[in-house]
Amino acid sequence: MAADRADADLFRTLFETAPDAMVVVDEAGDIVLANPQAHRLFGYDPGALLGLRVENLLPEGARAAHVAHRVGYMAHPRVRPMGVGYELVGVRRDGDTFPMEIALSPVGSGRYAASIRDISETQRARQALRRAQRDGYLADLGRLVLEAGNDGSLRVAVSGLIANALGIDAVAVAAGLPGARALPIRSASGLAPEELDALADAFACDGLAARLAERQSTEAWLLSDGPTEALPALRAALAAHGIVDAAIVPLLDRHEATGALLALCREPCAWDGDQLAFLQLAANMLAGAVLRGRSQEQLAHAQRLDALGQLTGGIAHDFNNLLTVVSGNLQILDAEYAAVADARELIDSASRAVDRCITLTRKLLGFSRRRALTPRGVRPQNILDELGDMLARTLGARIRVELDCPVAIPPVYADPGELETALVNLAINARDAMPDGGLLRISARVREVAAGDSGTLRPGQYVAFLVEDSGTGMAQEVLDHALEPFFTTKDAGKGSGLGLSMVYGFVRQSGGRIAIGSQPGRGTRVEILLPTAPLEEEAGEARTPGSVSPGHARVLVVEDEPGVRKVAVRFLHALGYDTLEAGSAKQAMEMLRIDHGIQLLFSDVALGNGTNGFELVREARRLRPGLPALLTSGYERSSDGAGEALQSGVGLLRKPYRREQLGEALAQALEARPG
Repeated sequence: MAADRADADLFRTLFETAPDAMVVVDEAGDIVLANPQAHRLFGYDPGALLGLRVENLLPEGARAAHVAHRVGYMAHPRVRPMGVGYELVGVRRDGDTFPMEIALSPVGSGRYAASIRDISETQRARQALRRAQRDGYLADLGRLVLEAGNDGSLRVAVSGLIANALGIDAVAVAAGLPGARALPIRSASGLAPEELDALADAFACDGLAARLAERQSTEAWLLSDGPTEALPALRAALAAHGIVDAAIVPLLDRHEATGALLALCREPCAWDGDQLAFLQLAANMLAGAVLRGRSQEQLAHAQRLDALGQLTGGIAHDFNNLLTVVSGNLQILDAEYAAVADARELIDSASRAVDRCITLTRKLLGFSRRRALTPRGVRPQNILDELGDMLARTLGARIRVELDCPVAIPPVYADPGELETALVNLAINARDAMPDGGLLRISARVREVAAGDSGTLRPGQYVAFLVEDSGTGMAQEVLDHALEPFFTTKDAGKGSGLGLSMVYGFVRQSGGRIAIGSQPGRGTRVEILLPTAPLEEEAGEARTPGSVSPGHARVLVVEDEPGVRKVAVRFLHALGYDTLEAGSAKQAMEMLRIDHGIQLLFSDVALGNGTNGFELVREARRLRPGLPALLTSGYERSSDGAGEALQSGVGLLRKPYRREQLGEALAQALEARPG
């Protein structure tokens, strides 16, 4: 008996002095014993816990579940200690909650003791450790993003890193162009190929990109919290492959959703604030990587185009020199053998081939876009007539082309090559919008613009070119960006996004305006307004070649290609001019110093040895102020002195040229001489 009392005293002493809070609960769930630490932990006065139901120490929402758990525990025939590690949330008398860890042990029939420890500090330490680990993952993610050459290289390790950081099963990164319907998966971890295919199909079926844009939120979209009717295809695809929970965070492109980061779990996941914050930061990094990669790709593409343009322009220039020799000699033969029928037929055949080559090189030069605009009066009817046959061959039989240009339409003031290129670009865009065929209509009309009608246009008369198609059309979000450089709705590799922006630049540089109207399923309508030509330009276009007398002027011909120089001299002699020849700028300057009877300088633009015709004109006019000059080139590339020379009235004759064109250009240059 004494021993039992001694054991009871020892038990009570240990119970009272234990460092953890301890309570003893009977079979009904009432607290029958509680040590001082328990009263202090839960905020009760000494003895106040006795008789309370143990569930009063838990938040109200968790009490029913705890009752069922307690009853099941006590009903087991051989109740065993649960050990340390069972975590619950406790509630103090004042209503504050705190995390606690509980160990249970049976203490006699129908009773058990609960050892309770406040783990607030432990949880804070764990949370701090998890945050530190995630910060480390974010640092690694930032390194990967910085090392990525473009968004395609995100496939390497990004998704796996995010999955490891959050301890989840799978991650996918999907990103497309702004406003595009397709969201290709750029990076994935923990997903089989068939699962990736199912996700991609679900994105398209649900219109995920549009849904993200509609939400207009950067916060994570938790499928477990949303209505079940939202994204049905995605939900079905995830469920079919054992994924029960997902968080979707949008990737933004200038405040517009252009993709998504998907975190996927095969078990129910209670997403906490730290996890969602990590996903948001990761999404911001990935969005920046996608934007940077896309910009780098677009810049590299533009640089490739520029390099290709320079190469193309150089080839076209050299080819035009050869064509000048061929064309010039054919014209000389034509003059000498005009009466010989067989010879005339051969010469005409060769001349037609040369004309086709000239057309080809002009298109190459138009692609290179390395020349200043040379606007003049151009009749719209001539432009559309030339386009008709070419578009019929280029667009294919499924596209029906209609051209409408009344004869009374006045000349437009524009660079004819650039205007033709702009209309061709618009026609090709229209063709791409009509994969099953349709109608393309190009027309021209006169448009009067009054003061105040359009802020950027000067009042006056304009010619409106209308390019209309019956294609798929564009949604408003696409239309808003259609003229921006690099914007394209075509698949990767099928469009640079520069076509419409180049048209826009040409039209604005020409003093005009471009406007686009479109509706999905109803086609697209593009309107280009260009100013009409001044009266003198219109009169100049109608002048008959050779109508101005050369006056037996002496011309200095400067050309580094002997064959081209020989043709130019023969043409000038036939036109009645006296000529001198120079093979370089240095030789030309020496002749100008010696011979004061030189009345006009006719020079190629590209002279070799680091000099060009523009610089030669500038130096020649320092020696001989007001000296008339005419330049010619197969490639009017930008050069030092070009702007100054062209502004001072120097004409520019494109190679290869006909004898009549040379005579007209020389006559105009002589007419423009001072005094």
